[in-house]
Amino acid sequence: MRWIFLGPPGAGKGTQAARLAQRAGVPQIATGDMFRAAVREGTPLGLEAKRYMEAGQLVPDQVTLGLVRERLAQPDCRKGFLLDGFPRTVPQAEGLNEVLAGLGARLDGVLYFDVPDAVVVERLSGRRVCPACGATYHVRFEPPQVEGRCDRCGAELVQRSDDREETVRQRLAVYRQQTEPLVRYYREAGLLHTVDAGRPIDAVEAEIARITGVGA
Repeated sequence: MRWIFLGPPGAGKGTQAARLAQRAGVPQIATGDMFRAAVREGTPLGLEAKRYMEAGQLVPDQVTLGLVRERLAQPDCRKGFLLDGFPRTVPQAEGLNEVLAGLGARLDGVLYFDVPDAVVVERLSGRRVCPACGATYHVRFEPPQVEGRCDRCGAELVQRSDDREETVRQRLAVYRQQTEPLVRYYREAGLLHTVDAGRPIDAVEAEIARITGVGA
């Protein structure tokens, strides 16, 4: 199985990709994790990506697609893979088509996580993290036992800067501008499957199981 998980930040792509990957026995590939692994391993493309990242610049598509090509050629991808949050633009999607063609593979489909902006803002702006142990909470959906304190270690919880409401809204604006054209692109290609991602996690998981044929 070869699927793309597409949708705005906070839509639940990572959670659902991890669940489906475990059931299907294929890797979940997120570009951030892929970049970090390549940098850690010191590959030529990883070092090139590191140079851009350390300068606070976007990694060019050519480098990103090179990393994707290396990752998809690894043995654990022979049974398939789930691309979580990549591609982000139509040119990246076109580049991915060339990468897959070179590997003798093709996509099975694209899961588009459709969720209202208001739901995303509530999900992300309510998130709190523990700077000491990394535990994650939510002020409404998963609050700590003691307000503002981590259940595990007692440290004071913080809100990440990119989870602040104004930042979340800016991230959504960037997403709508850059990534939403992919919805049209994959719909026209006959690959798009829309998932109502504003529902509870288990309901979304059940719908994905139905679409992909991999039972929950």
